[in-house]
Amino acid sequence: MPLTKDDLIAYLSDALDTDDELQEDTTLFTSGLLDSVLMQDLIMFFEEKTGSQVPAEDVTLENFDTPGAIVAYAGSVS
Repeated sequence: MPLTKDDLIAYLSDALDTDDELQEDTTLFTSGLLDSVLMQDLIMFFEEKTGSQVPAEDVTLENFDTPGAIVAYAGSVS
């Protein structure tokens, strides 16, 4: 099942417990919104939603720092 931007933003809004509107280019980890524990939860959500495993070497800011990057990465592994 593909990971959509809307599904991801809904998940992140809930997980981050924020009323701020998240956008495709909202920085998550570099802004401090996402910490290492929430990153693990995000990766588990990603794997469950996409049916694919995320190798440790793919957990980078390039792939996981914005919702847009996460959706693009999901498209590259599915």
